[in-house]
Amino acid sequence: MDAPRQETPPTSQTEQHAAHAATGREAARVPEFPEGRRLASLYGRNARAVIERGFKVIARQNWAVLVSGFFEPVLYLLAMGLGLGALVGEVTGPGGTSIAYTAYIAPALLATSAMNGAIYDSTWNVFFKLRFARVYQAMLQTSLGPMDVALGEIFMALFRGFLYACGFMGVMLVMGLVTSPWAILMVPVALLIAVGFASVGMAVTSYLKSFQQMDVINFVMLPMFLFSATLYPIEVFPEAIQWFIKAMPLWHGVELMRHLAVGFVSGATIGHALYFVVMTVFGVWFTTIRLRALFLR
Repeated sequence: MDAPRQETPPTSQTEQHAAHAATGREAARVPEFPEGRRLASLYGRNARAVIERGFKVIARQNWAVLVSGFFEPVLYLLAMGLGLGALVGEVTGPGGTSIAYTAYIAPALLATSAMNGAIYDSTWNVFFKLRFARVYQAMLQTSLGPMDVALGEIFMALFRGFLYACGFMGVMLVMGLVTSPWAILMVPVALLIAVGFASVGMAVTSYLKSFQQMDVINFVMLPMFLFSATLYPIEVFPEAIQWFIKAMPLWHGVELMRHLAVGFVSGATIGHALYFVVMTVFGVWFTTIRLRALFLR
């Protein structure tokens, strides 16, 4: 009966090197996980933990920073609406409705307020946690996945946008600028605008590595605010520039708010809302992929 066959150890130095290389390749081979486990590595279903941490930080130290971005749109409303509005008089709003200039810019500034809250929280706050505090690295060493972190941080930016929107809506009520029953939808729409900007803002911030690069955020936001028909109708621009402005997300938010402010709801209103739904889905996916690429290599 034949003896069982045994592996003969390599004798020459070349053969030993080849054996070690094969062993190293075998050890370095990445295991292929089933689809369920691959999804679990992205989403641990515990975004609540990120949100709880965010509220604890706000409660302890961030209230002054949280409300600081609220005043800019309010000051624009008072300066432009009451000051310039006295010279302009009435303008043509959605559906051909004639409205006061203050009532024309107020919904646009509400959209701007929601954008500011979401952008400030999802860019500067995220940048500090990502590049200096190393918070996300610590989070992803636990059972949390990149999507948990993305959803948690986007929710916190959404919360800041919600506070700004509610505060600005209160200013509009005091000034008598809310005249349509449809205006009650302006706060949830502000949330939709905020979550769209927050999801994309966090993804973009993941590429920025220095404070100098963070200036790009303001470089983009200021022209978008000034040219998104916030303070004057888009028709004042040449047609080619109008098409460029219509591609900007803030313009869709401004138009959506104006439609609700005067009660003019049409197919275009739905289209503006869908723009932010698509923007949000893309932003959450993009942020998740970026966090995975940065920390789960």
